[in-house]
Amino acid sequence: MNQSARIGLLACCVVMATASTFGQQQQPAPPPVQPAPPAAVADSNPVPLEWTPPALTTLMAQAVVKNSFTLDRNLIHAAAQMYTDSDAGVNQAINKVDGVSVHTLRFGPNGVPDEAAVSAIRDAYHLRGWKHVITTTSAGGPVHNDHTDVWMVLDGMNVRGAVILAETPRSVTLVTVAGNLSPVDILHLRGHFGIPKFDDGGLQVQK
Repeated sequence: MNQSARIGLLACCVVMATASTFGQQQQPAPPPVQPAPPAAVADSNPVPLEWTPPALTTLMAQAVVKNSFTLDRNLIHAAAQMYTDSDAGVNQAINKVDGVSVHTLRFGPNGVPDEAAVSAIRDAYHLRGWKHVITTTSAGGPVHNDHTDVWMVLDGMNVRGAVILAETPRSVTLVTVAGNLSPVDILHLRGHFGIPKFDDGGLQVQK
């Protein structure tokens, strides 16, 4: 093969190699592999013990004495061992409780300073869509007047807890109870773990 032929063959190889490389570069890069989104974790406890209506903060700022505490399931069952109750219904109700949050506010001789704030607390639970089941009002003089509201927290058809708002002339108590409870369980828990005693308001429950 003469010199001219060799030069022509070499040039042809260079052109073919360049065309091959150019064709490879024009191919679109495969899309990056996206990691699968984490699986949604179901909320096993739709009752937020730590949440309170903003209006409660307003009242706390004006309270002479204020006490707040939260008991989880372990603390509740440990406390339950410290006393015995002859009422089997109380013991059964305690076994269904997952947690209790209590806020108690006490005011001076002029009483609750902001009724609008108390009304805002009631409205907050209505807006959350929780079922209002009890309203009781007792009028026995300036010391015995009180007003109690109870809401049931529903998860579909299941009762997952309750909220109790009890107001007297000089105090406001807000309690949130979480657990797989029935209305009758809430009534059995009155007077325990900071839950105020209140009338059942004619609530009809199936035992």
